Amino acid sequence: MTEKNPVIEKIQKTATEIYQRIMKKEKPQLRMPLRSLQNVVYDPKSGYFELDNQFKERTMTVNTVKTFAQTLRMLSLSKQLVQTDDIATKREAYYVSKNWGEARFHEQPESDTVMDDIEAMFMVNREQLGFIPEEKGGDVAGKLVVIDIDPDTKKEIKIDCSKMGTGAYSVPSSVEHLQFETNAKFILAIETAGMYQRLVKHAYWKTANCILISLGGVPTRACRRFIRRLADDKKIPVYVFTDGDPYGFLNIYRTLKVGSGNAAHINKYFCVPQAKFFGITTKDIIDYKLPTHPLKEVDIKRVMDGIKNDPFVKYYPEWQKALKDMVTLKKRAEQQALAAHGLNFVISDYLPQKLENPKSWLP
Repeated sequence: MTEKNPVIEKIQKTATEIYQRIMKKEKPQLRMPLRSLQNVVYDPKSGYFELDNQFKERTMTVNTVKTFAQTLRMLSLSKQLVQTDDIATKREAYYVSKNWGEARFHEQPESDTVMDDIEAMFMVNREQLGFIPEEKGGDVAGKLVVIDIDPDTKKEIKIDCSKMGTGAYSVPSSVEHLQFETNAKFILAIETAGMYQRLVKHAYWKTANCILISLGGVPTRACRRFIRRLADDKKIPVYVFTDGDPYGFLNIYRTLKVGSGNAAHINKYFCVPQAKFFGITTKDIIDYKLPTHPLKEVDIKRVMDGIKNDPFVKYYPEWQKALKDMVTLKKRAEQQALAAHGLNFVISDYLPQKLENPKSWLP
């Protein structure tokens, strides 16, 4: 690993500037974009949330000296990881700080926040800084061959996702080096592991000539990047199958498609602008007479907040209507509610009917 690595250069430049200010007896500062939904704009041409122009400055004072020190120690750890071509999970980084004396973190959310600040300050992703998430990337099955690299021999390894038996290919934490072979017609990204397992069990990917990917709730960055790279590389559409509730709409789908305010500085890499919503809608609840659960006050608040403040929702009248319809009905439904019509109704009826009716999809 050479010193010309751009991340190391940014760390050294920041350290030099801080040192020079201290030597001039000036208060050192760190400047980073404000990471929130209030500091993003949505342009459908780019297809994802982008940072607006609000920034925050962290000046070293009596009140901020600890956070400032923690930021510098995290930068030092990152430099060490990049130079030695090593990695640390977010949890490991938190425990490393226990050797930092008064600068140690007491809880992991503190270290996660500092890590995210550095990521935004340098406009890079945390993997480039040497930090990886704890979560797995997502499970994949179907008509796809993933071409990976053997870490020992550096030779190509072809992994056929149609021949995983009762298991699945697991998306790695870094997917930039992967290549793909497929003749699938589309990617179906599925919210719940249970629904994914049903579709795998009955080889729905054969019937529909598709690739199945389990999101496991809000998808990890690796999972989102995997889907984005695969969709871009092979020019195939992405359909997202979630529960019909505010979480499925505004957390899982919205994050996959356009990203989040907290990660606006890297959304262009980790979102899937070409995704279409393929999941349970209020109209589905009515048309298919699905069993439901009542919307809670927190659900209604989440929906109304989305209609009022979410740039993505504000742009699309279709999403505003879908969310208002949910509040009017005051009900939500899970993917598994389709089982009321038979365990495999989702395969025999629901998904085929969705595929035949693009007008039922949401943008």
